[in-house]
Amino acid sequence: MRLFESTALQIKAKILSKEIHVTELVKHFVKRIKDVEPNIQAYITIHEEEALKKAAEIDKKIENAEKVGLLAGIPVAVKDNICTKNLYTTCASEILKNFIPPYDAFVVNRLKEEDAVIIGKTNLDEFAMGSSTENSRYKVTRNPWNLDYVPGGSSGGSAAAVAADLSIMALGSETGGSVRQPAAFCGVVGLKPTYGRVSRYGLVAFGSSLDQVGTVTKDVSDAALILQVIAGYDLHDSTSANVPVPDYLNGIDSGIDGLRIGIPKEYFATGLSADVHKALKDALKVYERLGAKVIDISLPHTEYAVAVYYIVANAEASSNLARYDGVRYGHRTSESHGIIDMYCRTRSEGFGNEVKRRIMLGNYALSSGYYDAYYLKASKVRNLIKNDFDIAFEEVDCIICPTSPVPAFKIGERANNPLEMYLSDIYTIPANLAGIPGISIPCGFSREALPIGMQILGKHFEEKKLLQIAYAFERETDFHLKKPVLKVSSV
Repeated sequence: MRLFESTALQIKAKILSKEIHVTELVKHFVKRIKDVEPNIQAYITIHEEEALKKAAEIDKKIENAEKVGLLAGIPVAVKDNICTKNLYTTCASEILKNFIPPYDAFVVNRLKEEDAVIIGKTNLDEFAMGSSTENSRYKVTRNPWNLDYVPGGSSGGSAAAVAADLSIMALGSETGGSVRQPAAFCGVVGLKPTYGRVSRYGLVAFGSSLDQVGTVTKDVSDAALILQVIAGYDLHDSTSANVPVPDYLNGIDSGIDGLRIGIPKEYFATGLSADVHKALKDALKVYERLGAKVIDISLPHTEYAVAVYYIVANAEASSNLARYDGVRYGHRTSESHGIIDMYCRTRSEGFGNEVKRRIMLGNYALSSGYYDAYYLKASKVRNLIKNDFDIAFEEVDCIICPTSPVPAFKIGERANNPLEMYLSDIYTIPANLAGIPGISIPCGFSREALPIGMQILGKHFEEKKLLQIAYAFERETDFHLKKPVLKVSSV
């Protein structure tokens, strides 16, 4: 195995045993990025100088036998809507093109405290609004498994970077499935924690009641490792939950004998790709062989999830993005006549079409006379969707379903059809509306040799159980070990 193909736990062992130096490792990744990145376009910015400086600090700690953190020397990519002190954070938008935050997000601060090396900021759909990473102001990220296909979105840069071995692990963000869906499309592991498990402080807001920081890794053990670092209570986030954080790696191999798995009939209906259906059926046979019991269940309000999501998320987005007016920071138009004209021109120039579309839809849903008809009604239906999960979890320990109804689609295929694009997230959105944790792991390949993801959902704050269930499948299969054949020769 080549060094950049290793997992975080494998590399950490080599670093601590002094088999490799962190500085050498970071140089290795920088060269890898320079060789491969032109075809993938996963990063918006690379932070070579800062990464090498941090690497030297960690090497010195190890040389002096000082204590090092859980992620000592591990290269980590960070989605570009998560604030990084003194480093650009653009949200892939013109309006934040030159924005440099004066502070670190909670999760970035935790990475630094545990000696991770932040190697760069990854591409996304503008303000995380999209399912393909085609809505970025700066570039279109490509799927490492086939460069003609999208990597998913909005955390497509983070998923593509990990899949192409341009980073060991990455942070992404979720509002409606933006970590799990790209993880499925790129054949890597994507984890969405319970709402409140990980602080949102420093995550640029899109839909505040839905937004979360998630992780992208090469395997389930690494997902447990990085969650251990970023989980926990934070005074700076009023929605942060003061719930004890368990040891996620301890007992991850406990097995699943007697596990009750719920299979929701609504997720295996019309529109599901035959390849995805077969991959899930084969995966469930693996679980049954390991001692799990498969139980048919129903989540009857699933059909309303997409409609509810696009009312709630867009309404909250229209409010959150009102702050970008060209006054205090971000883009300001160069020519205007009065302050109202300056606002209009600044926002017209600074936002892309998809962001403008969602702001207008959100403003309409919140406008006088329509609040009760849209936002309030959507909030009530959201509670029904959450209740569906609560009732299901009285009967089963977890729910397993496809992450996406289809494997990755071609670049441009859905770009001019917003409704078809929105339906890409039909299987991930319900978990965001309910605030429950979910993990997507590789479970097969399509006839076009594109990865297929399986989603495992659990009760609030049961990430430890989810990781055990996911690890049990991963240990029996080798889908997570498959690598895309990249066109550019690597180091």
